[in-house]
Amino acid sequence: MSALPATVVAAFGRECLARLDGGELLRCQVRGRELQAVCGDRVQVVPNAEGRDAGSGVVEAIAPRSNEFARAAQHRKKTLAANLTQVVILVACEPSFSDEIICRMLVLAEHAGLPVILVLNKVDLLDHRERALALLLPFRGLGYPLVELSGRSDVEPLLPYLAGQRSLLTGQSGMGKSTLVKSLVPDAEVRIREISHFLDAGKQSTTGSRLYTVAPGSEIIDTPGVADFGLAGFDAPAIAAGFREFDAYRGQCRFQNCSHLVEPGCALLAAAERNDIHPRRLALFQRIVRAEGLAAAAAGRR
Repeated sequence: MSALPATVVAAFGRECLARLDGGELLRCQVRGRELQAVCGDRVQVVPNAEGRDAGSGVVEAIAPRSNEFARAAQHRKKTLAANLTQVVILVACEPSFSDEIICRMLVLAEHAGLPVILVLNKVDLLDHRERALALLLPFRGLGYPLVELSGRSDVEPLLPYLAGQRSLLTGQSGMGKSTLVKSLVPDAEVRIREISHFLDAGKQSTTGSRLYTVAPGSEIIDTPGVADFGLAGFDAPAIAAGFREFDAYRGQCRFQNCSHLVEPGCALLAAAERNDIHPRRLALFQRIVRAEGLAAAAAGRR
């Protein structure tokens, strides 16, 4: 049987669930160790013959990706999804969220050339809203759109941003992402059970990325909540390139290989002192560089 085009809607190890362009779902094995399918991949699938293997197939090829979103720790890269058009970062008024993790996600999105939308969930918790907005203020000043909503009762403010897009939905654990997905995709629980049935993945089925159709032409890829977001493989200049407001000061430091940590004549340090760039953003950049063990390497380049 000839190969058919399909989109990966869930992937676990060497298995994935592929949706043929006609809508049929096939449980597939990925052929060859060099191939690793992720959610959002366009693939070529050869369906198995009728009989006990009906409803299954083999992924023979994966099309080149236009982009991918991946996190890494200790030099182990985990690609969450591919072929995206934007990234939606979800935070909440309660529990508190980490602006450092937001910065880390923004670094990846900037390097992938993907627009980012920030979503503040649980705005009905009025006692915590102002604190959350204050933490998001540095990002709003950089042009990242901010959408406020209650994922449990009103997701309408987000819908125009999702129209015609394939959006990666990411965020820390506890931000209400599952509730938001169920509001955006009313039959999400049915689809989760369907994926678990197809892949027989048990508990593992709750920890992988999944692609859902919100409306014709609009898709979201739901990713597992995170407690941290590693940037292993990025050096200090690459991390700096993910801070869009730093671009205006590139090449203006006294030292060509300035680490932007402590050097005299650092254009970024001076800009932060003048409040031309938000001091909190520079502090977060410095914290990330140190946390990734890059401070000594950055200093050694001078």
